[in-house]
Amino acid sequence: MQTPQTDAQTDLPLSTAYNGKDRNAFLFGWTPQAELWNGRFAMIGFLAYLLWDLAGYSVARDVLHLIG
Repeated sequence: MQTPQTDAQTDLPLSTAYNGKDRNAFLFGWTPQAELWNGRFAMIGFLAYLLWDLAGYSVARDVLHLIG
């Protein structure tokens, strides 16, 4: 049986993807880690847009105002 890898600084076990790499590693290319980072950045962008909209700078409202 294989022993799980641990983080050198915290001595906590690493959560690995099916390719055997650290799931939180910032790897370039079409990797499972890239999908995780893409989702994280998408959530940050969506939250930033919601906060921007709540502050009164609604892009969607301005575009709809121009159309109709």
